[in-house]
Amino acid sequence: MADTTKIRHPALWVPTSYMAMGFVLSSVTLSTNFAFKNLGLRNSTITMLAAVLTLPYVFKFLWAPLLELYRTKKYWVVLMQFGISVGLALCGLALHLPSWLAACFAALMMCAFLGATMDVGTDGVYVTTLNAKQQAGYAGIQSMAWTAGPLIATGALVPVAGILHNRFGYTWQIAWSYVFLAAAAFLALVGLWHSRVLPTGEKTITESQERTASPSFGDAFRTFFQKKMILRMLALAFFYRFGIYLLEKVGNVFLIASRAEGGLGMSNEAAGAIVGTWGSAAFLAASVLGGITLAKISLNRWTLLLFCALINVPNVTFYWLSVALPSPDQFWLITGIICLEKFGYGFGAVAHMYYMMRQIAPGPYRTAHYAFATGTMGLCNFSTGFISGKVQEAVGYQSFFLIVLLCAIPGLLAAWFAPFVHNMKDEPAKG
Repeated sequence: MADTTKIRHPALWVPTSYMAMGFVLSSVTLSTNFAFKNLGLRNSTITMLAAVLTLPYVFKFLWAPLLELYRTKKYWVVLMQFGISVGLALCGLALHLPSWLAACFAALMMCAFLGATMDVGTDGVYVTTLNAKQQAGYAGIQSMAWTAGPLIATGALVPVAGILHNRFGYTWQIAWSYVFLAAAAFLALVGLWHSRVLPTGEKTITESQERTASPSFGDAFRTFFQKKMILRMLALAFFYRFGIYLLEKVGNVFLIASRAEGGLGMSNEAAGAIVGTWGSAAFLAASVLGGITLAKISLNRWTLLLFCALINVPNVTFYWLSVALPSPDQFWLITGIICLEKFGYGFGAVAHMYYMMRQIAPGPYRTAHYAFATGTMGLCNFSTGFISGKVQEAVGYQSFFLIVLLCAIPGLLAAWFAPFVHNMKDEPAKG
């Protein structure tokens, strides 16, 4: 572990670090769903673009070992946050161009690459700075803080875009331009904060080892795939959120899709408030409760299966909404139903991250190995996002949400067969 005598209290940097991670990912892949829908793109195009934007999060393991070799993890986190701020500003400015889509997408892809690199550095600071007891204690805070990012990205930015368009008469391009510029300013402030309070994180590679960086780079990959029962662990990393990832991008679009399309026909303001404010609040509360529960019980096959069920079973809410099609005026009914789904997601997600941190990451390259695990999770996000819009357009919302429910089965099986190689109460293994 890093020298804790020189480290600021985790409460100063854990919440803001993971909030920034959630904010960037949500701004790039979720808020843009609303933006692209407002700007007239088809569902299949929206979900395909969102899926491509997750690719850096899938393949971040390719450059993750470099963060073990050069500079400090804090250096990479802060640098990436300032870079993402520039990228979001460029996206906002690109919306003023006649051919805005290509330029906007390029800026967002830049943000995605920098955001994935920031994630690697942030996770590296976390797993090398906090001991096992602290990691368990902050698991709920970590998940809760990550969800605060989407709360800001969808709960604040999406409604603001709607207000600028509906109440002040701005075109959707101008409204979203202002929103992305505001997001850029916000992340720049976060970068300034972390330049002051973020620990450097333990440096895995010594100065003498830096002179043989290439062998060390390859060693990070070699040692990862030498882990005992690693394929079963990766199956858990991939399939645990299979159903929820299939649902996520289409679910948001479903709220604002017209009644003629089979959607609920809600406004940006209402949908943003439901998903970004109330839904995120439910996710936050569930994350805290999930973290408290996880700290009090032992994570084993049965409890992991229970957590996985909690993330998948509430997806039935969207199937009910697609059948009942409540009126947009029934705001609180829809809000309550969405909150139920988000609560299950928040509670169940805690165990997923904690399993990867305590079972997959341990070893001499914890930062890189954890990135491999979360990259596998990102591959699930990409693959489901890439096909979800096309599947929905082919079968309609009702059948699509039924398919989502069936897609819980692979995750439940992966949870049941997930191996527990390391004692959950021990320090991460060094080799």
